[in-house]
Amino acid sequence: MRGNGITYDTGFINPAGVSTREPFDPVAVRREMRVIRDDLHCDAVRVTGGEPDRLEIAASRAADAGLEVWFSPFTCDLTADALLDLLADCAERAERLRRSGAEVVFLTGSELSVFTVGFLPGDSLAERLALLSDPVRLREELPALPDRVNEFLGRAVAVVRERFGGRVSYASLPFEGVDWTPFDIVSTDGGYRASEFADRFRDGVRALVAQGKPVAITEFGCTTHRGASDKGGRGEMIVEWGDDGRPVGLTGDHPRDEDEQAAHLRELLDVFNAEGVDTAFVNTFARYDLPHRGSSRDDLDRASYGVVKVLEDGRGTAYPDLPWEPKAAFGALADYYRRGGGAGSGPAASG
Repeated sequence: MRGNGITYDTGFINPAGVSTREPFDPVAVRREMRVIRDDLHCDAVRVTGGEPDRLEIAASRAADAGLEVWFSPFTCDLTADALLDLLADCAERAERLRRSGAEVVFLTGSELSVFTVGFLPGDSLAERLALLSDPVRLREELPALPDRVNEFLGRAVAVVRERFGGRVSYASLPFEGVDWTPFDIVSTDGGYRASEFADRFRDGVRALVAQGKPVAITEFGCTTHRGASDKGGRGEMIVEWGDDGRPVGLTGDHPRDEDEQAAHLRELLDVFNAEGVDTAFVNTFARYDLPHRGSSRDDLDRASYGVVKVLEDGRGTAYPDLPWEPKAAFGALADYYRRGGGAGSGPAASG
C-alpha cells in the first residue's frame, strides 16, 4: 500500500449529545499525532468527528507531524441540508490547510444512510439501526437507497469542489451503491471481515480495486475481546448504554484478548496489500469514552477498536505524559508499518 493509516476520533456526538472524546486537549492531540507518525510509523491519518473546530485543530496538528490528512466530518442525525452546510464549512478549513502545504484528502461525509436523516426510514439513529437489524424491511428499502445517496453526493461534491482543491472521496457503506464517477478515490468503511462473509471478503476488496480508481479502506479492525474478529463492525455492541447516552458497562463476560485484535489487523493488512489497496486506516487510535478498568464487566476497553487502552485515572508508563497504554495491536501495527508491509509514498494517482 501507498498509505499506512489510522483513524483519529476528535469526538463523535451521539444522539444524546454526548461526545466520544472528552476532554479534547490540543496539546495532547499534537503529542498523539507525533506518536502516530514516529512510533506507529503511519504516514496518513483520517481525522473524524462532528465539530469543525476540533477537526481543523487535529488536522493541523497531523499536518505539522508530517502526516497526510484525510479530513472526515462524521456527524449524527443531521438533515441532508444541515450536513451540506457543515461540509461547506469544513471544505474551506481543509483548503486553508492544503494551501499551507499539507497533503489533504476531503471526505464528503461518512455512512450517510445510517447517520444522516432522510436516506433510510427513521428520524433517529436508533430507528435506522433497528431497520438494519430487520433483514426483511431492509431488503424492501435498499433498492431506493442508491438514488438518494448519489443525488446527495452529487450536490456535496459540487459544494466541496467549489471550496477545496484537493482530492475528494466519501466514507461509504457497501450497500449504499455509490456512483464513484465524481470522486477521485473509492473509499469504504466496510473493511470489517465478519464471519458470515469472511469467505467473500477478499473478493469484495478485489472488486473495489477493479473499478480502476485508488481504493481506501477508511475503517477496519476489531475490538479487544475474545471472538471479536468474527464480529467485525459489531464488536462494540457488547456495551450497555445508560439513558444519558454514556456507557455504563458490558452486557456480559467477554474475556479480554489483545492478541486476537493484533493478529486480525495483520491479517487484513496482508489482504489489502496483496489486492492493491492504496491506503488503509485502522479503526482506531483511541476511544476515550471506553476506558480500561480492572473488573471484567466494567472494562469498557474490551469493546474498543483502539490500539491504545485509555486509563480512567492517571497516566501511562510507556508514555508518562498521556493517559493511555499501548495494546498488543499498537506494537503489531507499528512493526507492520515499520517493516514496510504497506510501504509507499506520494499522493494517490488520479482516477
